[in-house]
Amino acid sequence: MKQVLSDQRIIDCLNTDYGIKVARLIFLPIGADMNASVYKAEADNQSSYFIKLKHGHHHDISATTIALLHDAGIQQIIPPIKNTRGQPIQHVDDFTLIVSPFIEGQDGFSRDLTDDQWVTLGKVMRQIHEIDVPPSIQRKIRREDYSPKWREAVRSLYADIESNPSTDEISSKFIAFMKDHAAVIHRLVNRAEQLGKQIQDQSPDFVLCHSDIHGGNVLIDGNYIIYMVDWDDPIMAPKERDLMFIGGGVANVWNKPYEENYFYQGYGNIEINMAILAYYRHERIVEDIALIGQQLLMTSVDNQIRMESYKHFTDQFEPRGVVEIAFKTDENLI
Repeated sequence: MKQVLSDQRIIDCLNTDYGIKVARLIFLPIGADMNASVYKAEADNQSSYFIKLKHGHHHDISATTIALLHDAGIQQIIPPIKNTRGQPIQHVDDFTLIVSPFIEGQDGFSRDLTDDQWVTLGKVMRQIHEIDVPPSIQRKIRREDYSPKWREAVRSLYADIESNPSTDEISSKFIAFMKDHAAVIHRLVNRAEQLGKQIQDQSPDFVLCHSDIHGGNVLIDGNYIIYMVDWDDPIMAPKERDLMFIGGGVANVWNKPYEENYFYQGYGNIEINMAILAYYRHERIVEDIALIGQQLLMTSVDNQIRMESYKHFTDQFEPRGVVEIAFKTDENLI
């Protein structure tokens, strides 16, 4: 979603704080983060840069995490470009600006990974999960606490749609879908709650996790090199926090058994706690329902964005989608 900061203000910042003379700044309508905007900046010297603008001044953890990964020898990341003062982020008014080289390529939503790329992704994720994160950095990274926040938000959504009539076509369609699928959604919420309580007593090891490593956050460049992008929200959590995406079906991709086989060839032999995996697959859908639902009921948001969000919302319930896979994961526990 485009943030309230003028293009000229961004261009001036890139010139003053990075020494980048911008010939053209292009807004890129990608990503689901309501608090972030991304741009492509084309410079006078023919170089191109990826610009991420985040609301607020609390995004240092992204740069800190990427630096940790870089120092650990992880090649499948894109380190930020430092400003003229040697800092990886730049504050601009009420926003944080992060500049990276622009990598031409496609993400894993629009392009299938090759067998070798799946193996590479597995190897890299295992490396990340085995990184010894210094306590000074761990204190800055959020820790999994199995919060009921999103489950409560979905329950509140049902209260809202019962008491507040729809105001436009998109919210009407969303409300109708929520009512038609109430049994499935309540099953997701209630089972996430049950599993969350169950696994809290198991005290699994916490590792550094990306937290949102679905196909949209894997970039494949023209040389078939893959990059793990969008390190905005890392978490110390059980490894299953990341592994849930492999075979998880987000955006109705990454849902084929052979892909999992190649991934685990790279990741290596590991015991997966299926209860934790089932929890995360349920909980992430619940979070999506809460966030998308709040967005769709806000008529101030651009209608095209809301229609795209509505499609993403309904796609979750399609065959081989995340809901079906979450339920199958849970049923396999028995």
